[in-house]
Amino acid sequence: MSKLTVVAHSYAKPGKVEVLREELLKLVKATRSELGCMNYDLHQDDQDPAHFMFYENWETREHWLQHNETAHIAAYRAISSDLVAEFTLHEMSDIS
Repeated sequence: MSKLTVVAHSYAKPGKVEVLREELLKLVKATRSELGCMNYDLHQDDQDPAHFMFYENWETREHWLQHNETAHIAAYRAISSDLVAEFTLHEMSDIS
C-alpha cells in the first residue's frame, strides 16, 4: 500500500486556545517516534489562532491506524471534547 497523507483541522473552543495548543504539542514528540511516521507537523493559523492543523505522512494507512490506538492519542481524545469546537480529518493520496 502507498503512503498516506492526513490533514487534520481542529478549532479551539472560546477561551481554550492555549490549552489546546499545549495538548496538541504533547502529541508531536511521541508520534514522531512511531513506526511508519514520516512527518507529523503541527501548524497554527496566523489569522485565526484558534485554528490548528496537523499535516502528517505515514508509510501506510495501517501505520496511521496503529497510531490512532496509541496511549497518547487515547489520552488526548479523553480531553479533546472540552477543548475542540470543530474537528475535520482528511485522508489524502498523492496523485502527482
